[in-house]
Amino acid sequence: METVNIHEAKTHLSRLIEKAAKGEAFIIAKAGKPMVKVVPLEEKDVPKKRRIGFMKGEIVVPEDFDTMMADEIEEMFYGNRDGITSK
Repeated sequence: METVNIHEAKTHLSRLIEKAAKGEAFIIAKAGKPMVKVVPLEEKDVPKKRRIGFMKGEIVVPEDFDTMMADEIEEMFYGNRDGITSK
């Protein structure tokens, strides 16, 4: 396993990350003393990206979705237009 000092790690961080991502772990040392071990993430550790549109074609949205229950919602806010509230 490769050991690099902190200065070298800063200078070549991109290259070292690429190597680690390919499975080559390495150690970063300070004054010759190992400080950290850099290892690639396992598949289960990588957060999954949210996929926009993953339910496309699975859900049917009614044409009147934006006006559904408009009367009921209006009544909740303003009461019955006839002056009588329901309940």
